[in-house]
Amino acid sequence: MNEFFSNSDFLDYLVLRPLFDIRGNWELTWDLKKGKYEIECDNYAEMLNKLIGELAQLNPPTKYHIHEYCLAEYVIGYCHWTIYKVGNRWKGLDYVSILESAGFYDVGESNLMLAAAGRTKAAINRNQNNFDDMERSHQRILATVLSIILYHRTNFKKA
Repeated sequence: MNEFFSNSDFLDYLVLRPLFDIRGNWELTWDLKKGKYEIECDNYAEMLNKLIGELAQLNPPTKYHIHEYCLAEYVIGYCHWTIYKVGNRWKGLDYVSILESAGFYDVGESNLMLAAAGRTKAAINRNQNNFDDMERSHQRILATVLSIILYHRTNFKKA
């Protein structure tokens, strides 16, 4: 898992830049000796390193979409959104908005975490061995899921 996210050119841009209003220092530096992102003043590196470690401890589901679909069911039930599934795609609102809103109902980010671990495993199984190598649409969704998790874990009093 650590290797998958290591020394990425796109990870900070896709995962952390959307959070720049909270913490302006969104650019990451990879520490080759320590094998993790370098912690700097007012950045997400420490949280991201911890998140990557947590993902490594999970047993990634093969059918990670199930966990994302659970999130969509949250917004149907709690927000009364009129989204619906056609085949294996959600209609009525873009997928990123569905995941972002549903994240507020995902206690402990359990579905988000399993979705992220599953998407990472699926990429590795397809010989996409680094975040930068992922197929772009899957990379975008994984980045969104990671951003949502980090957002919900942010201590806004410190930020």
